[in-house]
Amino acid sequence: MGDQEYTEALKLGKKEYKSCVSQGRFPYLPVLDDILSREEVRTEQNMGLIQIPLDFVVGTSTMGRTYSFAANFMPILRENTEFAVKWANLSDAQINEGIRDPIVAYEYMNRYYVVEGNKRVSVLKYFKADSIVANVTRKIPKYSEDEDVKIYYEYMKFNEITGLFNIEFSKPGMAEHLLELTGCTTRWDLEVRSEFNSLLLHFTRAYEFRGGSKLPITVGDALTAFINVYGYKESLAMSDAEMNTNVVKCWNEFVVLTHKHTVGLVMDPTSVQEKKSLLSYLLPTSNRKFTVAFLYPKSPEESDWIYAHELGRNYLEETFPEQMKTICCVSGVLEENVEDVLSEVIRNGADIVFEVAPQMMKPSLKIAVDYPDVKILNCTLNTSHKYIRTYYARMYEAKFIAGVIAGALADNNKIAYIADYPIYGMIANINAFALGASFTNPRAQIYLEWSTKKDYDREHFLTENDISVVSDQDMITPSDTKRQFGLYRIEEGRTLNLAMPLWNWGIFYEKMIQSILAGSYQTEGNSEDRALNYWWGMSAGVIDMICSNNVPAGVRRLADHLKHDIKKGDMVPFYGEIYSQDGELRNKSNVAMKPEAIMEMDWLVANVKGSIPTMDTLIDAAQTVVQLKGVEETK
Repeated sequence: MGDQEYTEALKLGKKEYKSCVSQGRFPYLPVLDDILSREEVRTEQNMGLIQIPLDFVVGTSTMGRTYSFAANFMPILRENTEFAVKWANLSDAQINEGIRDPIVAYEYMNRYYVVEGNKRVSVLKYFKADSIVANVTRKIPKYSEDEDVKIYYEYMKFNEITGLFNIEFSKPGMAEHLLELTGCTTRWDLEVRSEFNSLLLHFTRAYEFRGGSKLPITVGDALTAFINVYGYKESLAMSDAEMNTNVVKCWNEFVVLTHKHTVGLVMDPTSVQEKKSLLSYLLPTSNRKFTVAFLYPKSPEESDWIYAHELGRNYLEETFPEQMKTICCVSGVLEENVEDVLSEVIRNGADIVFEVAPQMMKPSLKIAVDYPDVKILNCTLNTSHKYIRTYYARMYEAKFIAGVIAGALADNNKIAYIADYPIYGMIANINAFALGASFTNPRAQIYLEWSTKKDYDREHFLTENDISVVSDQDMITPSDTKRQFGLYRIEEGRTLNLAMPLWNWGIFYEKMIQSILAGSYQTEGNSEDRALNYWWGMSAGVIDMICSNNVPAGVRRLADHLKHDIKKGDMVPFYGEIYSQDGELRNKSNVAMKPEAIMEMDWLVANVKGSIPTMDTLIDAAQTVVQLKGVEETK
């Protein structure tokens, strides 16, 4: 019996050998000694006897038995050899009673290399066993900024907490995110581990049946994305049929992960026809009106951010009075109730939904997957979900001009920048402002403070640092009588407003609706496997900067000139040599920084005095936002 099995295994080995040779790949087992001769090992760790996945056993420790096996661990030595006889005997043992003796192996970068027991591995791989018991020594590489090494260090932490050896990740942050999604961030007991393994097996069957093994991501990556949509407890409770159905529904979330940059940035709106001709063409005979829903976490009277979007909503109503059904506006939508609210507005006929807070994103995912024909957009930046598109505006363009004005008017070279949430987009705003200030005043220093910190005291901060020129919140609500907004100067206790950046959300919503009606919205989605983030700026008219008469005429002319050049694309704020606080060169001379790099900024430019706050220093309300879209300064 074992002889027959060896013959079949030999065929598999020869086939793999020929395939490797024809493709120019090494046809034998990888050798750990060769790999480590080029790498630096920091230390070794004795892992003891553990059950390791056979899929992760990829090679041998030394050259000794390398040439006895093809790269798939199938034998390539001829029949009737001593090797073949021993292999056949092990095959019989596996059939009759199972191979029980553990192998000895090294683990390096979550792959296993056999020290003793190569034939046992070969036999079990032939019989398609899932795992094998091994006495393992882990070889830990020296830490570096190499992405694979960073992912491996994250895996080791994950492995220490979970005790799992049968899952891996291909993207930084995935392991930590999965732990957070399970709600089990301390050492797992046997029950939790068993529960998770059951889900992993359940999901893997459905995922690979659909063709998941063809995607250049790991099952761990895909499972993390799946749980992010449906929830951990909900995923555990799914039947086979539900799991298969939901894997298919969620497929585009997996596809998004195949890209290095999972977010595709749309920097300007697609050109469409004028409103009247466009709509008359699209809707010549239909009386159907589109229903657009806006979801707000607060009322417009309570928040300047919501008020700006409410102005945009009103503008939209006025622009499309005959094509749009009365726009549904729902206030008080929080993280805990957004799923119910979103479901209700969709059942009531909403075709398009704008969510104006990032906290609504995650709970909305399941609904978005279930209603793929409803267009759901969330106002945030750098979020990679295929079923919900995101939108934001390049406020950093206006902040650069504000910085130019501030640098020109700061008598003592000190300027305050009061930010709120340390999230994506905010860091770019701060840095652009600082670069603008140095444009007109190379000695300008930007003193950074955060209004969401627990110990925030605006007056003390300004007095202590002897600062009179301040960049503060962008705008206020009509009911707010204070004048501390935009860019202002404090003179003898009076606030003189200098300039104010504007969010023209009405323009954004108008052009987005035009895009949807013209079909370009759908076309953009079909042409991109990545998640789409609309990030429009001055060129689209969604960002502007206005100056008061308190700004000297010469400075106003300079600001207007820069605004004109930014709109045309002749001027970009992030251009040329840019250094961070630690002296690192972040952008080279005569080169414009890539949009992805601007969006993902987690560092501050050299002339900023201050830092990106840690989570524990923020008020509770801010922590909720920052947990979703926060950044931490690169160490």
